[in-house]
Amino acid sequence: MNPTLKSHFDKIEAQKAGILATVSGLTEQERNTPPHPDKWSINQIIAHLITAEKMTLAYMQKKVLAIDAAKNAGLVDELKMVVLYLSQRLPIKFKAPKAVVERTENYTSFEQLEQDWTKVRKGLHDFYSNLKDDQINKRIYRHIIAGRLGAKHSIIFIQEHFLHHLPQIKRLIK
Repeated sequence: MNPTLKSHFDKIEAQKAGILATVSGLTEQERNTPPHPDKWSINQIIAHLITAEKMTLAYMQKKVLAIDAAKNAGLVDELKMVVLYLSQRLPIKFKAPKAVVERTENYTSFEQLEQDWTKVRKGLHDFYSNLKDDQINKRIYRHIIAGRLGAKHSIIFIQEHFLHHLPQIKRLIK
């Protein structure tokens, strides 16, 4: 795997391991009960993260088939990433995109949630491992709002998306 991608992949794996270890000590009821009817439970938040990663992987797997025709990300794409980075770091609430919400599975079993996340991460690991160094900036990732970005940007967004939802999970644990 490209060293840049590996560095980010190791970070998202550490994030995943940390949150799973933290919430594994909770009961199924604690993980599945939202604080209010219009809010997400811990499992729903994690399911949302899994779904976003699944959609990212599926899109890139399709686009990699024509990677040679894909353009490289440029300055505009880097600016989009700055905006995405800020959007995930600021305490601003966003409504989850309809496409993600519609595809989000309702996990009642923590074991199944954990297995699915592990499966998606293995798919991402395999995908990133097969990218050549000159392909990591190819615009084969599509963010639902920012549009097409480089493959490298996908893993950065996964990392930031997790950090965006982490305070929400921590509030529910308390």
